[in-house]
Amino acid sequence: MSRAGRPSDYRWLQPAQLWDAAEHPHARRSTRDWIVDSLCFLIAVSWALLAGTDQLQPNPDVVPQWAGTPLWLAWADLIAGVALAVSLWWRRRFPVQLAICATVGAAFSVAAAFAGIILFFTLAVHRRFGVTAAVAVGSLGANTAFCLLRPEAGTSVVESLAWSTVFLAITLLWGMVVRSRRQLVMSLRDRAERAESEQQLRVSQARAMERTRIAREMHDVLAHRISLLSLHAGALEIHPGAAPAEVAGAAGVIRASAHQALQDLREVIGVLREPAADDAPERPQPTLAELPALADESRVAGIKVHLDLRVDDAAEVPAGTGRAAYRIVQEGLTNARKHAPGTAVRVGVTGSPGAGLTIDIRNPAPVGGTRPAVPIPGTGTGLVGLAERATLAGGRLTSGRGADGEFTLSAWLPWGQPGAAQ
Repeated sequence: MSRAGRPSDYRWLQPAQLWDAAEHPHARRSTRDWIVDSLCFLIAVSWALLAGTDQLQPNPDVVPQWAGTPLWLAWADLIAGVALAVSLWWRRRFPVQLAICATVGAAFSVAAAFAGIILFFTLAVHRRFGVTAAVAVGSLGANTAFCLLRPEAGTSVVESLAWSTVFLAITLLWGMVVRSRRQLVMSLRDRAERAESEQQLRVSQARAMERTRIAREMHDVLAHRISLLSLHAGALEIHPGAAPAEVAGAAGVIRASAHQALQDLREVIGVLREPAADDAPERPQPTLAELPALADESRVAGIKVHLDLRVDDAAEVPAGTGRAAYRIVQEGLTNARKHAPGTAVRVGVTGSPGAGLTIDIRNPAPVGGTRPAVPIPGTGTGLVGLAERATLAGGRLTSGRGADGEFTLSAWLPWGQPGAAQ
């Protein structure tokens, strides 16, 4: 198959050895293999019949020197040549066994010459060099036996053996070149498949990271808004006889928080539905400058928040660091509203260039009887998401209950010197 997923236009010209085993698990021959095997069989069997029958004649026409060949040797020569020619149909499945048979036939048979050359070539193509070299050494011994058993008139044994060795070396070298080329093609194909698989893996990982980022952003934003809604609605439920002005104020806050939550949800869903263009402006992101407004939202909901913001030149805080700090404080206040209503939350944010940004959020354990009658639901992954956010920003985050019973959420985020590489 081509990289585009469609069959190659010239796949029928490829040997079956280069086909993908997953696509063709039972394919043994391609169209090209059938053509080559048929031609090899016709050439080998034609030569075997020609040479074998010629040796059976009293006066050979092809090679006059064959005259006087013993009848038993002529018949053995013919049978060996035809048998090896027929065996060519199984040369790819049993290259070593058939090459050994060709070596035995080379010791006495002329009719098996073409079949033997084809079998030695197949051996060099389909087996490693060590096996090929071992069979080649045995073939040299068989050639020596042939030159001694059936010497050629007018040619010395050394000369005949030299020519047979040259033909054998050329055949084996040609087969090894073909084997090397096929291995190169298969190696390049494997590299291309691995590169494609790695690319798909990188795309999947990028999608997963983007989904995780969007899920974290959605959790941080919507959990804050919805917890405020739940808190105000719970206050109305607990005090049904409140003054109309208080009810109207709480309803206004609920309506504003609901509208803001819907707006945030609409923006996140828009990101999921339509991939942003490279030049599309991003939605405004919160910074440290918006921490006082965040604290005021919680105070309006009835949460006692003490914000201590001591940051040198807050306007110079990197955008990513400021956004991470805002989300950490936002999640800390949300958790306090969920799990410790009625308690006072102390938020401290300090830092300077080079020293980094330190965030410390503390609230005491809830006093007995102050837990909400209907707990605010949550996924329990807020702190996990904050830890991931802090790690991605190059910082760290810890949380837990101290010896004094207070729940503490602490984080440190890097803030390099102005002009330094971030």
